[in-house]
Amino acid sequence: MAEFDSSKQYQEQEETFFDDGREIELLHFVYSKSDVESIRGSPTKVLAAIDEYARTKKYLMNVGEDKGRIVADLIAEVKPQVMVELGGYIGYSCILFGDAVRKAGGQRYFSLERNPEFAAVIASLVDLAGLSDIVKVVVGSSDVSIKRLHSSGSLKHIDLMFLDHYKPAYTTDLKLCEELGMITAGTVMAADNVITPGNPPYLEYVRSTVQQKKNANKANGTVNGVDNRFADKTAKQYAKREGEAKLDETRTGNPLLVYESNLVNSFEPTGVPDGIEITRCTGVEAN
Repeated sequence: MAEFDSSKQYQEQEETFFDDGREIELLHFVYSKSDVESIRGSPTKVLAAIDEYARTKKYLMNVGEDKGRIVADLIAEVKPQVMVELGGYIGYSCILFGDAVRKAGGQRYFSLERNPEFAAVIASLVDLAGLSDIVKVVVGSSDVSIKRLHSSGSLKHIDLMFLDHYKPAYTTDLKLCEELGMITAGTVMAADNVITPGNPPYLEYVRSTVQQKKNANKANGTVNGVDNRFADKTAKQYAKREGEAKLDETRTGNPLLVYESNLVNSFEPTGVPDGIEITRCTGVEAN
């Protein structure tokens, strides 16, 4: 049985973003288990199988127990009818949160994943977990997928959104959802990795007052694209994993939306300190 050093794991995550096919290997590992039929239909057992692979074979960039509990508790509180995740990777968060949404009485969980191979892994594991009735996996860049789902009428409003994709796109995608009217009073966002590797532009935006957002739009005329506060290394790493993303730097969002935003301290599965920013839309300020 292979054992992994947490600091080495995180260094590997930061430096390589993996290109060894471990995601497809995970699928073979799970479906080759002798007790796969007893796993079928059980989200908990599918998650345990993924954890087993990550523990004994190769590290996976999953949400982890600590962050998973934070978001699952948030789902139980908010009881979203519609939840969206941006960045599905291999489906761990999708299975964990999709199951939580179903238990909370929700109707639909959209998992948006740019990488078609990862999306195929998600769909296969979601099917194994018995969640295909509530989870819809959408392949493509997040902004294009959001616009397509909205224009088709499949996604008009978001109750809860989990952001865990290309870090410079957090702000642009949130502003896109604002412009499309998907974010209203009561909508909640949970943004991962705002401390490690960090997301200063997103934190600045969701923590700003309406007046501060108005002033920023007037002064800059742009949104935070690949902001210079992102290390070049970070942007390139995510591009390597997810493909080059062309961010719309003309997007201004809806600065009249009022947010209350707070950091919940958490840890990466490797033990590295991180945080999830929980942002609640409390209303709209009169223009």
